[in-house]
Amino acid sequence: MNVPVFDGHNDLLLKLWRAKPEDRDRIWLEGDGQGHLDLPRMIKGGFAGGFFAIYIPSPSDGLDHDALMDTPPYDFALPEMIGVDAAQPVAMAMAGILMRMERVAAGRFKIVRSVAEIRECMAQGVIAAIMHIEGAEAIGSDLDALYAFHAMGLRSVGPVWSRPTLFGHGVPFRYPGTPDTGDGLTETGKAFVKACNELKIMVDLSHLNEKGFDDVAAISDAPLVATHSNAHALCASTRNLTDRQLAVIRETGGMVGLNYATVFLREDGRRSEDMTWEPMLRHLDHLIEKVGEDGVGLGSDFDGAQVPAPLGDVTGLPAFQQAMAEHQYGEDLIRKLSHGNWLRVLERTWGA
Repeated sequence: MNVPVFDGHNDLLLKLWRAKPEDRDRIWLEGDGQGHLDLPRMIKGGFAGGFFAIYIPSPSDGLDHDALMDTPPYDFALPEMIGVDAAQPVAMAMAGILMRMERVAAGRFKIVRSVAEIRECMAQGVIAAIMHIEGAEAIGSDLDALYAFHAMGLRSVGPVWSRPTLFGHGVPFRYPGTPDTGDGLTETGKAFVKACNELKIMVDLSHLNEKGFDDVAAISDAPLVATHSNAHALCASTRNLTDRQLAVIRETGGMVGLNYATVFLREDGRRSEDMTWEPMLRHLDHLIEKVGEDGVGLGSDFDGAQVPAPLGDVTGLPAFQQAMAEHQYGEDLIRKLSHGNWLRVLERTWGA
């Protein structure tokens, strides 16, 4: 089975930003055998498009997070807030990388600003890219940069990654734990959500703590969306959503994108890739039960996380869909999960 996949989150821009500038086009257009995404593997795996994250990495704290996350329990202190003066040049550089990816792909990759453009790309076999910001440090308290990024193509933004911002507070990487980890949105954060609604920029709830989640729910006039989060009932990570949060998302006609990161899938919270399809399918079952068949999609976290060994990289998507079919998901449901539900919620959010 190979149904086109529209994906809720990837960190390819971070991977390319970290590469030598002279190597970026080659890594994108030809691949280097590393990570999860490049143009040839996207085409092979049926990757129709998705949200490409602009993310400002934290300075190293000297800890081997990967090793610590494979031996729960763990609890990492949140990094310090990153100021707009430090964040904005990095965000601009990543936006530029995304634009260059479009230019050098010679008609095979397009930054999209409407669902009509996504549908057109899918019909023509062109990969559709949504510019997304994960953690809005590059936007100052005056919000002026939000309008500039919107003009560049920004159509989705998360107010926080895990560290705090001017807008609110994220969840620490903690297992076991709950998303109830601190204060809600700041007054600037509430103004930020209203501005996003005005501009029809989707507000991403992944990484936001529970009080911040509730503040967005009280303020926003758009469907609530968590682009790459899983079920807390099955994996007690702070990054996963409780059944109460899932019910709130359902009430708004919103959706959740299944995160492939092993630490958010495994019941034991470990990072190990040594697992079957079963945890992914269990989370899908639970999300569908709590949010509904129209409220669940895929949000891989490719190039930003360890994924299960059977998946491997983006070329494993057809095998994942086959596992869904063997799990008794019908073709209509697989199409909804693979891309249909993303297009539905974006039409409601963007208005086109």
